[in-house]
Amino acid sequence: MSDTPQKPPLRVILCTPRGFCAGVVRAVDIVEKALQIYGAPVYVRHEIVHNRFVVDSLKAKGVVFIKELSEAPPGPHPVIFSAHGVAKTVAEEAKARNLFTIDATCPLVTKVHREALAHFKRGRRILLIGHVGHPEVIGTMGQLPPGAVTLVSSIDEVERLAPDDGRPIAYVTQTTLSVDDTREIVAALKVHFPEIHTPPNEDICYATTNRQAAVKAAAGLVEAAIVVGAANSSNSQRLREVAEREGCAAQLVADERDIDWTALATVSSVAVTAGASAPEALVERILEALHARYEVTVETLATTDESMAFPLPRDLREALERVETPG
Repeated sequence: MSDTPQKPPLRVILCTPRGFCAGVVRAVDIVEKALQIYGAPVYVRHEIVHNRFVVDSLKAKGVVFIKELSEAPPGPHPVIFSAHGVAKTVAEEAKARNLFTIDATCPLVTKVHREALAHFKRGRRILLIGHVGHPEVIGTMGQLPPGAVTLVSSIDEVERLAPDDGRPIAYVTQTTLSVDDTREIVAALKVHFPEIHTPPNEDICYATTNRQAAVKAAAGLVEAAIVVGAANSSNSQRLREVAEREGCAAQLVADERDIDWTALATVSSVAVTAGASAPEALVERILEALHARYEVTVETLATTDESMAFPLPRDLREALERVETPG
C-alpha cells in the first residue's frame, strides 16, 4: 500500500475563448517581424501589451522598452508604438526627430480614435468612458486638443457632468471595459442626455466581450476562478470583477507563483481563464501547478468561436517581402 497521500479532486473548467486577442497577436507579431527585418535593437514605447512574460520574452530577443521617445536614437532601428495607441503629440515628436516608427495600435482602438475625431469635426461635445491614466485613454484623449474630451469613469461622475450646453453630445469608450459596468454608465448618460449620440458599433472590443461572457458562464458552475493576467491589464482586471460579481472567489495571477493556495483549500471546482494579453503558455503553467496538488479533471467551456485576425501594417508587410524574397 502506497504511503503517498492522495491528492484531493479538483474540477477545472477552462474558459474558451481566453488569452491573446487579434490585436495582441498583431502587436507582438509586429515586434517579432521588426526584429527579423531590422535586427536588434528594436525600440518599443511603453509595454507592447500589458504582460510581463511577453515583455521579458521580447527583451531577451533584443527589444528595448522605453518610456519616452527621447530614449530612442534616430537611425535604422524602428520605434514601435504599443497596442494601446498614442497621443498625436507623440507621433508628431517622432516625426520632428526623424525617428523611424511603426504603429502597433490595435485597429479597434484606432476605430475609437476615428470616431472621436469625427465627433470633434461635427462640433459635438465628446465624453470618453474609461479609466483614468490607462494608456489607451491617454492615447484617445490625445487625438484631440486639450479639453475637447471629458473622461467619465463612473455613474457618480455622470451625475457631476455639466448640463447640456446646447452642443450635440456623443460618447466613445475604452475598448477593455466591463460590459456590465459600461452598460450602467451609458444608461445614466442617456438619462442625463437623451439625445446623446451612441457609437454605430460597440466600442468595447469583441475579445473583451467574449472573454467576459465565458467567465460569466463558467462562474455559475464553480466555486472559484483564476484569471491569468497582469495587474495593470484592464481587461484582465475586468475578468476578475465579472467572476466576483457572479459569486466566485476570484484571483488575478501573473503566473502560477501568484496562486493563493489558501483561498483554494476548501473548493472542489475552479474556472481558469486568461486576459487578452496573457499567452497560453501561462495558462499551461497554471494547469501544471493545479495538477501537482490535485487530482484534476479538466472540462472546456466554449461560449463562442473567434476567427478575428488583423493584417500587419502595409509598410512592414512590404519590408518583410523584400527580406524573404531578396533580389
